[in-house]
Amino acid sequence: MAETTDDRLRLLIERVERLEEEKRGIADDIKDVYAEAKAVGYDAKIMRQIVRLRKMKPDDRREMETILDLYKAALGLG
Repeated sequence: MAETTDDRLRLLIERVERLEEEKRGIADDIKDVYAEAKAVGYDAKIMRQIVRLRKMKPDDRREMETILDLYKAALGLG
């Protein structure tokens, strides 16, 4: 029984390791896309913000924008 448990644990760890490697590869691919965008004149920092906003639910995004506008007005940022 212990051997079966040890094998299962090893297999799970190996799966996690493979997925971590894939994740690093995907992160590198994303980095390359931002570098390509920058090379043709786009602002990668702004693109990252847009991606973050697009991930949000519309209601959450509206709420965040409303609060941001309120804070900006309170600080005289327009």
